Amino acid sequence: MELDTKYMERALQLARLGEGLVSPNPMVGAVIVAADGRIIGEGYHHRYGGPHAEVCAVRSVKDADRTILADSTLYVTLEPCSHYGKTPPCARLIIDCGIPRVAVGSADPFPEVSGRGIRMLREAGVQVTEDVLRNECDALNVRFLTAHRLKRPWIQLKWAQSADGFMAGIDDDGNPVRVQFSGPVSAVWMHRRRSMVDAIMVGTHTIDIDRPRLDCRLWPGKAPRRVLPEHDLETQMKRLYSEEGITSLMVEGGPTLLRSFIEAGLYDDVRIEKTSVILGKGLPAPQLPENR
Repeated sequence: MELDTKYMERALQLARLGEGLVSPNPMVGAVIVAADGRIIGEGYHHRYGGPHAEVCAVRSVKDADRTILADSTLYVTLEPCSHYGKTPPCARLIIDCGIPRVAVGSADPFPEVSGRGIRMLREAGVQVTEDVLRNECDALNVRFLTAHRLKRPWIQLKWAQSADGFMAGIDDDGNPVRVQFSGPVSAVWMHRRRSMVDAIMVGTHTIDIDRPRLDCRLWPGKAPRRVLPEHDLETQMKRLYSEEGITSLMVEGGPTLLRSFIEAGLYDDVRIEKTSVILGKGLPAPQLPENR
């Protein structure tokens, strides 16, 4: 188990290289280890629609090492796929290569896989060890796993607020006044987080007042798709998942929109940027329930 942990940690390192580039697919890393403990192949999922981690790992094996694939172990952070999608099934590739043992981190809840990859391997005589660094592998792809388990996007609520709990100031007439809370470092961090989600939601009022660009220009990766809220948020979330393939959503709206998600219990993660600015008056930031 100590060796399994060591090589799965390397697979996790590789998987993270796909951050912001592979969604709505998961980040996956793979390592092929010979019987003598030597790593003979490595790979990760580089971009959406591209070869999977297992394929990249097998392709990286040198010709001189091909003969020892039959006495090697493949470590992969997520259950190998068993269906034909944008690429052929990785479980079949593993079987055809004659790799006798596979160590898996997370089970894949995607309906087209969901245990079928592991079953295919075992039925072909491959020894499969499950749940190697399961918690770490699950955390890596919490967005992907949550979406396919709950049949809605993983939802992150995000806002910045003053030290005294306001999201924006107000003028003498009670109209909202935009306040700049973010500094250079937090702005880069925010753009990185945006690159990791499929879509971002703000209300029409925020668009009219702030004219936000909602891109990730300060961090490499694709900008999230812009989504506007609908009256029935729960139905909208299910539709975004089932019809539009959106597995992760960041909500960056004003207090009214954020409260609507909180009241509906539609959130999986909350990021609050608290600053030292004191406004004295303004638009109050949302409050999270004590039992969440």
